[in-house]
Amino acid sequence: MGAGRQGVIDLYKTLLYMGRDYPQGYDFFRSRLKKAFQRNSDISDPEQIKMLVKRGEFVVKEIEALYMLKKYRTLKDRYSTEKDQ
Repeated sequence: MGAGRQGVIDLYKTLLYMGRDYPQGYDFFRSRLKKAFQRNSDISDPEQIKMLVKRGEFVVKEIEALYMLKKYRTLKDRYSTEKDQ
């Protein structure tokens, strides 16, 4: 993703799409995402925007990891033959 306007929009859309499966609910995720982007909307320095986009891309990877872990745990619980007690 680029650090320009289109890169920021793409990042927002990606995060919004990923928020559909967020554990605390889509509305919670969407409101937090909107606040985060509005908080940084006045930034015009290209280097700072690039840094924030990189941080956003890191957040995307973290959310993907969270979803993969959740999926792994669900499958492990569903198909596990031994139950811990």
